Order: sequence, then C-alpha cells, then structure tokens
Amino acid sequence: MRRALGLASIAFFALTAGTPPAAAQAWVPPAGQGSITFVTQMIDHVGRLMDDGTRVACCGTTNVGLDVEIDYALTDRWSISAGLPYIFAKYRGDAPDHAAAFLPYLAVDSCHCVHSAFQDVGFTAHYNLINVHRAFMLTPSASIGVPSHNYDHVGEAVVGFGLKELGIAADVGQRLDAILPGLSVEGRYTYTIVPRVLDIPHNRSNGLLEGAFAVTRHLSGRGILSWQKTHGGLHFPADVQPFPERYPEFHRLLQDNYLQVGGGASYSWHQWDVSASFLRVVRGTNSHDVHVYTVNLGWSFQAGG
Repeated sequence: MRRALGLASIAFFALTAGTPPAAAQAWVPPAGQGSITFVTQMIDHVGRLMDDGTRVACCGTTNVGLDVEIDYALTDRWSISAGLPYIFAKYRGDAPDHAAAFLPYLAVDSCHCVHSAFQDVGFTAHYNLINVHRAFMLTPSASIGVPSHNYDHVGEAVVGFGLKELGIAADVGQRLDAILPGLSVEGRYTYTIVPRVLDIPHNRSNGLLEGAFAVTRHLSGRGILSWQKTHGGLHFPADVQPFPERYPEFHRLLQDNYLQVGGGASYSWHQWDVSASFLRVVRGTNSHDVHVYTVNLGWSFQAGG
C-alpha cells in the first residue's frame, strides 16, 4: 500500500508540475528507477532569419531557463517525466527597424530589463514498445504542456508563448557496438498540436538525431542535429504588416523553421551525471538565429525495491 501511494504521489506531481525533457529517451529505465535532473539553459538570440533565409543582425535577446526534471519508471516499459521551468528574459536590441520598422517598440523590450516567471506545466508518458536485448529500442510517448499562469507573451523579452500543447513522439535507439564498442545512435520525431490563434494553423514537427560514443566507462561525447518545421504559420513581414491585429500575436504564429547542429559531453559517477551541450542554427526561415548552451546535473535513485 505504501508503494502504491508513493507511485500515485509521483504521478500526481508529474501531472501538476512538469515539462518534458528535451533529450531523446529511447532507453526506458528499469522499474522503480528514477532520476532528478537540474537543468540550466541559456539561449542567446544573435539575429533573425528572414522569410528568404537571409540573416539579419537584430533583436538581441537573452533567455535563461532553470528547471528541475523528474523521470520515474513505473514498470520496465512505462515511465513518466515532469518538470516546471523558471525563465528569465531580457531584450538587448534596439527599436524595430528595416523590415520590422512598422512594429511598435513595446515597453517589455524598450526597458531593457529582466523579466522572469514560471513557464509551462508539462507531463510526458513513455512506453517502450520494442526492446531487442536493449540493443534496439522503440519508445513512443505523449506529452502535454499547459501555461502555469497567464504570463505576458507579447514581445521579445517574454518567458513563453502561452499556449497549450499536445505532443506525440517516437524515440528510437540502436547500439552499434558491432561497428565500434561504445557507439550508439538515437533519434526522436515529435508532432505537436497547438490551438489556432486568429484562426491560423501552426502545428509543428520536430526532429532530433544524436550520435554518441563512450570514450571511457564514465565519459562520453555526442553529436546533435535538431530541426523544426511549422505546418502553417505566418511569413514575415508579408503576412504581418498588412494586418495590425496580428502584431501582438506574430511571434508565436511565425512559420518558424530551422536546422541546428552541435555537440556535447557527459560524465557519470555512481548515481550522478553531469552533461553540457551547445547548439547553433545553421539555416532557417522566419526564425531566431540562436546559440543554445545547456548544462545538466542528474541524480538517479531506486525506489520501491
């Protein structure tokens, strides 16, 4: 009974205070194993990618996120993930100019001050569908995200888009020890459904591909490829300038497409794991040109044994 109550408590916490982890999760941990991960991420906006893919140096914004993510395996196939990020945002740029000169210079940006708040509550449930000797894994998942409160979403220096989301994903992983001991590849595809704003569709597809190599028992490195395609959305400025009612909404309605590349490394010791990664945009349209720095500190535990 105590164990059942404990699992119910964890499930309740996950439903009420979480966001899905960003990394691929093809390998589900064994029953009763969990982890708590402290995540720090900085996103440095160094410019804009216009509708034709050209880069414009503008709109400098810094976002810093602090998050505690919880993952727990209810069975050898079922696991749940949760988290609730706290975001800091600051606009460093000038007033809108050139193609964006028609936009108002909002107080949230013109003050050049730091804004902070909790972002979106989320929850992800994973189910390991195929497990071939833990060498090949296929793990579908479903996630939900709900704004934690009615935060401001208009402008550059905001903590989020303020939209509910439903994500359907599949993670696949393959160990490649036959080619090179310690080599593996893992990928994820996610389709995210979001409500229409101003009757404009903007669901999106995201992909993530990681190639990892265990240098030693404790140290590993990985290469990362990440992409996004928005199904619908607005082209900037053609679909925004003639429609003043779209000015407050266009940030979250853009046809935001990008390709990012990067890499990372991790070091594990007993129950602890620390990792760091870097991503940058190499191409895109209607998107931010960003550099993404992430540091994770994780602690694993065994419950109900």
